[in-house]
Amino acid sequence: MDLVTASAPKRKIYSVSELNRETKYLLSEHFSFIQIEGEISNLSKPSSGHIYFSLKDNKAQVRCAMFKSQSRRLKFDPQNGEHVIISAQVSLYEARGDYQLIADKMQQAGTGDLQLAFEQLKNKLLKEGLFEANLKKPLPLIPEQIAVITSATGAAVHDILTVLKRRFPSIPVVIYPTAVQGEAAKFEIVKALETANQLKQADLIILARGGGSLEDLWTFNEECVARAIAKSKLPVISAIGHEVDFTIADFVADLRAPTPSVAAEHAVPNQQTWINQFQSLESRFQHQIHQKLSQTQQSINWLEKSLKQQHPSQQIQRHAQALDGLEFRLKQVIQSAIKKNQDLIANRN
Repeated sequence: MDLVTASAPKRKIYSVSELNRETKYLLSEHFSFIQIEGEISNLSKPSSGHIYFSLKDNKAQVRCAMFKSQSRRLKFDPQNGEHVIISAQVSLYEARGDYQLIADKMQQAGTGDLQLAFEQLKNKLLKEGLFEANLKKPLPLIPEQIAVITSATGAAVHDILTVLKRRFPSIPVVIYPTAVQGEAAKFEIVKALETANQLKQADLIILARGGGSLEDLWTFNEECVARAIAKSKLPVISAIGHEVDFTIADFVADLRAPTPSVAAEHAVPNQQTWINQFQSLESRFQHQIHQKLSQTQQSINWLEKSLKQQHPSQQIQRHAQALDGLEFRLKQVIQSAIKKNQDLIANRN
């Protein structure tokens, strides 16, 4: 009797693209269109017209995309921190295997917790007068030394140093390295502001950080940081994030720059401009000095001539000449008288 060994069924081996494709199909079939509520974060609006963002609550977040055809129908301009409700299809971006929501509609559901905290602190400090223009300290025309408070490894410090070196390389810079994100960052920044004021090595402070989401920049919306800036005896330029980003630190600082590079532009003048002005002044001074010397030399020559004319030797010479003239005339008179008398004697004989 022949025995036949039963073999186990062969399992399908998926390629990565097959797995992602079937997962995408399962997600879209199971969830179809759903509504989900959360706070907008990491918002990006490229020139394509699409919108990319994360939707989060206090425990989790999910990536979302809204394509141009849907985003153009929005009745408002979505911003980081806004609380919204979206209608979306659960999907998967096959190329990266990223789980995401494809939003079809979006409506405002209120202000997010961070945005609400931002507005509350802003209003509180506004009422206290911390944003008043008369509290803004003037920046030094040419700083003796600049203190930069930022991450020692971030792009912000590189941008600042590059611009300062190009515009006025002779001005020294001292870096106060701090964290610019995370729970400890606010304490480090406050300490750096206090230290810069105590040491008085610099006469200008640049407080800077590169771009990021509302959460990334939140350190600069902390009340302790705002009050440390307001307390600073040294003028502070804030340069937090990109041009569209505003933080509480920007409102309290003596000057708000849209980027770290622009902060450096404001901090120092263009050295070449000053050199050109000095060279122009030097040329004008030299011309005036030469003109004055020429006038003085003319006056000296005139005085010298006048003095020579009034010198006793000159007067003696003039009197001697006059005396010689009188002597000559006297001799002529005597000779004339003698001749006249001789003629009279001759006529009598």
